[in-house]
Amino acid sequence: MMSCPLPLPLLPALHPQPALASDFPIHVGIKRGSDELLSQSGVTVMAPAAPHHADNNNQDSAAKKVKLEQNVGKPSRVIHIRNIPNETTEAEIIQLGLPFGRVTNVLVLKGKNQAFLEMAEEISAVAMVAYFGGCVAQLRGRAVYVQFSNHKELKTDQTHSNASASAQAALQAAQAISNSAGAALVAGAGAALQPANGGTEIQGGPNTVLRVIIEHMLYPIVLDVLYSIFQRYGKVLKIVTFTKNNSFQALIQYPDTVSAQTAKTALDGQNIYNGCCTLRIDYSKMTCLNVKYNNDKSRDYTNPTLPSGDGDAHQLLTREIEKYTIMTGGGVLAPQFLGLGSGLASPYGVGVGGVGLPAFGALTLTPASPALRALTAPPLPLATVLLVSNLNEEMVTPDALFTLFGVYGDVQRVKILYNKKDSALIQMAEPHQAHLAMTHMDKLRVFGKAMRVMLSKHQTVQLPKEGQPDAGLTRDYSQSPLHRFKKPGSKNYQNIYPPSATLHLSNIPATVSEDDIKEAFTKRGFTIKAFKFFPKDRKMALVQLPSIDDAVAALIKMHNYQLSESNHLRVSFSKSSI
Repeated sequence: MMSCPLPLPLLPALHPQPALASDFPIHVGIKRGSDELLSQSGVTVMAPAAPHHADNNNQDSAAKKVKLEQNVGKPSRVIHIRNIPNETTEAEIIQLGLPFGRVTNVLVLKGKNQAFLEMAEEISAVAMVAYFGGCVAQLRGRAVYVQFSNHKELKTDQTHSNASASAQAALQAAQAISNSAGAALVAGAGAALQPANGGTEIQGGPNTVLRVIIEHMLYPIVLDVLYSIFQRYGKVLKIVTFTKNNSFQALIQYPDTVSAQTAKTALDGQNIYNGCCTLRIDYSKMTCLNVKYNNDKSRDYTNPTLPSGDGDAHQLLTREIEKYTIMTGGGVLAPQFLGLGSGLASPYGVGVGGVGLPAFGALTLTPASPALRALTAPPLPLATVLLVSNLNEEMVTPDALFTLFGVYGDVQRVKILYNKKDSALIQMAEPHQAHLAMTHMDKLRVFGKAMRVMLSKHQTVQLPKEGQPDAGLTRDYSQSPLHRFKKPGSKNYQNIYPPSATLHLSNIPATVSEDDIKEAFTKRGFTIKAFKFFPKDRKMALVQLPSIDDAVAALIKMHNYQLSESNHLRVSFSKSSI
C-alpha cells in the first residue's frame, strides 16, 4: 500500500450535519486509566519482540497478523491508531481525522505508541478507516495503522480533561474549522444557513476583542496575514492595525467570547514565522471596533462597501499587493503564506508528517523552539542577491555597503558595477536577510542620496577573473569575522530595527568613558545630541544623532572602531530614543 495525503472533507450532502457541541462535549484524553481502556478494547498492544529463532519469528508474526485481523471490529465512532511516534501530539492525531468529520475526543498513549480518536458521527469513522485501508497514513515520517476500536465511545478521566491547554485549544480549533468548512460547503451548494443566534450577527461584547502585539517583527506583517491566522478559530468581524510604543499591534474582533478565547489560548506566545514575529495576546477593554475605512490598516468584514480612505492608503495597499504578486510568482500570497498548504507542513514546504490537509490551515504548529512554534512560512523568494542603485559614487565603497547591509544579514560579496558606479550588487547569506535589507533600506538616504534596493535576477555575485579590470570594486566577505548572524538562532535577530537617529553601541570596555566615545564620534565629524549608558550594563550605550542621515553615516564609519587593544565598537540601529 502507498502513503497518501488526507482527502478533502466530506460534502454535507453525503455527511449528516454534525450534532450540537452539547451532544458531544469535547474532552482531552490523558494517560490515566489507559491500561484499563486497552484491556477493554480488545486491541493487542504490540511491543517489540525479543530476538528468537527464525521459525519462532514467523510464528509470532503470523499470530500477530491473525490477532490484528480479528481486531478490525465492527464500525464504531472510536478509532484506534497504532505505531505512532513517541513525540506525537494530540493535535496531530486530531488532524488525521479532521477531514472526515468533527472530532470530539482524543487520547494519546505515548508510552504504548498508540492513540484513540473519537468522531462525532460513526459515518465519519467509517470513511476514515476505509480511506486508510487503501493507503498508509504517516505521522512524522512513520507509517501508522488505523482501525476501529471495540469501544463505542471514548471515556477518559474528566477531572484531568483540561490538563493540556494546548490540546484543548487544538480540539476547539478543530471543531471551529470543521464547522466553518461545513458551512462554506453548504453555502457553495446553495443551502441557506441561518446564524445560531436567530438570524442576527453579534457585533461585540465583553472579551470579544483581542489586542495583539507582535514582538521581534523581522518580517513585515500585513493585515491579510493576521486574518488568515485568526480566522481559523472563528469568524473575524473586524481588524484594526497600528503602531504604538514602537511595536506593531492589532485589535481583532470576533462575534463571541468562545471564538476569542479559543484564538487567545491557541495563539498566545506562538511565532508567525520561525524564531520571530511572536504573538502576545490579551483581551482589549473595547467591546466593539469602529472601522471607518477598508484598507491596508483596517478592515470591516461585515461591511465591504466602506471607502478605502485617502488615496495614499489605497495606493500603498495596491503597491503591497503588486509586490507580493511578484514575490510569490502570481497570486496575492503564496499558499504556504496563507496557511492553506499541508496541515503538517514545516516552513518552505518540507513535510513533517507525510500527510497533508489541503482544505485547512495548519493546526500542528512547527516547533521553532521548546516554547515557541511557527504558524506559517514567510513568502520569500530564494534570491539572495540585491541590486542597489542611486548610490553616491564619490563616497560609497564596498566596505561601506558591507557594514550598512551587515546590520540586516551576513554580507557575502559586494560588487560596485565598473561601468555604473552608482549601482552595486550585494549578496546576502540567506534569502530572508536579503528581504530584511530590502524592506528596511529601500529609499534610505545614504551619503545624501536616496538609495534604491530591489532583488536582483543574479543568483550570485561573480568575482572578477584574473586580469579583468576591477579597481577594487568587488570584495568577498564570506570569511569576515564581522558577521553579526553567524551563529544559528543568534540573539542579534531579535534586535533588528529600522534605521533611526539613535544608535545602539555595544562591546564598550570598562576603561572607556562617555567623553571618550563622544570624542571619537566628534573627530569623525559627527554631532552628538545625547548619550546614555545602559544602567545595568555599562558595556552598552545609546547615542543620538541629529538625523537618520547622520546616524547612517556614523554607523558606517564607527562600526568596528577600535576602543582598546581587544575591544572594537559594535554599532546598530536602536528602537529607543534618549
